[in-house]
Amino acid sequence: MAANRSILPIVDHRRLSLSLITLQAAKHLEDLHPALDKLCVRYGLSHMTFLVVCSGGRSGVYPYYCTTYPETWTDIYVDRGFFDIDPVIDVVRWGFLPVDWSSLDRRSAQASRLFREACSYDVGPHGLTIPTRGSKGERCLFSVTSNLPRRDWLRLRASSIHELQILSHYLHQTVLSASGLREFDRYRNLSRREMQCLQLLAAGRISKQIAADLGISENAVKLYLRSARTKLDAATSYQAVAKASFLELITI
Repeated sequence: MAANRSILPIVDHRRLSLSLITLQAAKHLEDLHPALDKLCVRYGLSHMTFLVVCSGGRSGVYPYYCTTYPETWTDIYVDRGFFDIDPVIDVVRWGFLPVDWSSLDRRSAQASRLFREACSYDVGPHGLTIPTRGSKGERCLFSVTSNLPRRDWLRLRASSIHELQILSHYLHQTVLSASGLREFDRYRNLSRREMQCLQLLAAGRISKQIAADLGISENAVKLYLRSARTKLDAATSYQAVAKASFLELITI
């Protein structure tokens, strides 16, 4: 399976919508692992992991994780308390932007040994982690890894990072709902323009292009996206897209 995932996939413009359908069908915790497996194959990635670092108002530091990593490596990681030395965990403090693992500080002997050992279990030498934050104080990390040669990894990262950001926020909603860590509140209805702007943003359009598509000003697009974020209690536009899709307010 890992060898097949190392093949650089042809970009399919239906990839995101198919992936959201896959996650939408994951209603229970036991559904999440096979869903991540399908996403790995679809994106040509080696592994995916979603970790709830902080569950907000609930007690417990690491209440839940879901991963496609080999079970042996997961057991070693948990048993040895690698949470405390893994520089990937620190990404949760970096805001909302994706962080390529090549930029992480691996200079300590512990961190260097951790990454070497992870590679020996086929985790992959390359990785990308996307932090997400919820309105109730939840902090989560979505990580993907690859065994591709670096040049191919950079191409794959560039072609999929937009979709992975949306998937990270959708997974945030899915995991917290399926795990019972959060019951979702009702949100104010979106206007037609707000939904149109979110839908086009999900398709990879930027504000200037959305304005041209809808025949409105770029400032109006930014205003609609801002109001959509407010109504959905979303910190970023990517999170607003994911929430709107999760709540079936838009179709991607």
